[in-house]
Amino acid sequence: MIDQLLFDARQRLSRIGPEQLDSVIAGGGLVIDTRTEASRREHGELPGAIVIERNVLEWRLDPASPHRIPEVRGPEQTIVVVCDEGYASSLAAATLQDLGIVNATDLIGGYDAWTKYHHIGTATAP
Repeated sequence: MIDQLLFDARQRLSRIGPEQLDSVIAGGGLVIDTRTEASRREHGELPGAIVIERNVLEWRLDPASPHRIPEVRGPEQTIVVVCDEGYASSLAAATLQDLGIVNATDLIGGYDAWTKYHHIGTATAP
């Protein structure tokens, strides 16, 4: 069931790769990091991203919500959701589209893909 839900969500998204994040930010879009505090502490921060915990994501990004963050300009703004590996972010982005945020999407492969693209990682002992 979850595999079908994920498939359906991704059919609606124009997912982007890690090489596109800088241009999203430069173009006025938002990159939203939904990873847990523990994950961010262990693996690092995503430069240029706004951290919003998953449990309040919709309230912070819905342009009609009195609890939205000030960076939200309207329902057509590009919003890219990032999680660890790109699964939860697909579901979250589809939910944002359900709220009317028409250019909500997510990062293919999540933060893991971004670190590989930028050759960032934690050192491993020999």
